[in-house]
Amino acid sequence: MRLFLASLLAETNTFCVIPTGRGAFEEQGICRQIDDPGDLMGMRPALVAVREFAESAGWDVVLGLCTAAQPLGPVVEDVYQEFRGAILSDLAAAMPVDAVVLVLHGAMTTETCNDCEGDLLSAIRRLVGPKVPIGISLDLHCHFTAEMRAATPIHVAYKEYPHTDIVETAVTVTKLAIAAREGSILPQIGWAKCPMIGVWPTTNSPMREIVEELRQIENQPGILSVSLGHGMAYGDVPEAGACAWVVADGDIELAKFYAEHLSNEFYRLRHEISPTFTSLNDALDQLANWQAPRPLALADFADNPGGGAMGDSTFILQGLIERGIGGIALGGIWDPGAVQLCFDAGVGAKFLMRIGGKTGPASGLPTDVTAQVMALVPDHSQDDFGARANLGPSAWVRTEQGIDVALISVRQQVLGLDLFTGLGIELNGRRGIVVKSMQHFLSAFDTVVGNVLFVATPGLLSTDFANIPFKHRDLLFWPRENYIDVFD
Repeated sequence: MRLFLASLLAETNTFCVIPTGRGAFEEQGICRQIDDPGDLMGMRPALVAVREFAESAGWDVVLGLCTAAQPLGPVVEDVYQEFRGAILSDLAAAMPVDAVVLVLHGAMTTETCNDCEGDLLSAIRRLVGPKVPIGISLDLHCHFTAEMRAATPIHVAYKEYPHTDIVETAVTVTKLAIAAREGSILPQIGWAKCPMIGVWPTTNSPMREIVEELRQIENQPGILSVSLGHGMAYGDVPEAGACAWVVADGDIELAKFYAEHLSNEFYRLRHEISPTFTSLNDALDQLANWQAPRPLALADFADNPGGGAMGDSTFILQGLIERGIGGIALGGIWDPGAVQLCFDAGVGAKFLMRIGGKTGPASGLPTDVTAQVMALVPDHSQDDFGARANLGPSAWVRTEQGIDVALISVRQQVLGLDLFTGLGIELNGRRGIVVKSMQHFLSAFDTVVGNVLFVATPGLLSTDFANIPFKHRDLLFWPRENYIDVFD
């Protein structure tokens, strides 16, 4: 038996004006061998796990193109067509195959295609024919589209946000694809859209209980997998939004029953599951008065590179300087130019430098500070849920106010403590830690910080979900004021 494995990931923020070009994929890796260099946005451990599981089941694995990019604007059309063509060519060369497993995101668009995953899956289905199982691993921030469902019933999304179950999800997909080919299961998918837009971390109640319910339903007889897609809040495409789906063994009505139950339950808890956002001024007030043993964490929500922002906004940095708040670690600010100047000046140099604010109005104004270069790392990286995420040449600088800033050359959200500590920035004993991240940092920082504030700074990722200027998707969704509460 032969299994074909490939991966193509890009999460598109359609409100970001900077396109996702080939360089964004090269930065994360373009691979045709498991041991090729590149982190692939943390997907490499999942690909290894798929291969190991399939081989342990007696299958041969043929690896096609695998690549990923940090979230930005729509993928350049020629770049998508290049990678789509490469995967199809690799698959054609591997034929005949008995199953296909794809590690995807689910929210990739180009200027002309609102559903790249659906387009790719349709082409693969035409190539392999109607009988070959296709299994898809998806990020829970996906668009779950009709074209995707038409290509295969085997779709499984991460349950956790932060995404601590990427490997588990990929292995589950592989198990189902192999079992379907061997005839021991007949996957049927039922789904139910949930008219909501937002972000819903799974670390706290009641989202924690919802995740546990997903797992409990998976243990019911006849159920193969259960997924709750949160949707990509900043993806303006017709089929955007939250969606629950269930894969059952030969019983589509059972799958529909549980999908509708989960969708209704998710909507019923909409107020309780949505995080509280703190204004910038209130966050700085709390930080100035913070006296707990462990630092207060400020998550710079609107400037999270994991959602398509640039990671170089200066609103919090400016506020800290204006108020004279020291004892802060702040990072990672994406500023390759400032990093280069630090390397040119050398460790110990103290000079007037301009930090951040370089990529547009959403980044704020550049901040001029007198700072000392404390440390330089030519090839910095951070933990990425068991993989390593490249940060490129990076610098630690200390401002006169006592703010320790981690400057990075490869745009990444904060994932691991070592984004700071790998530069020598200690986190214990701080008043506060400011992270360019939305949620994924929590799994590493949970035992380090005393509390977390999700800060509603100005920036690309608006926390005012009701007034995001959508043009292509249905506007009847919560929390818009004019939404008709059909679920109540």
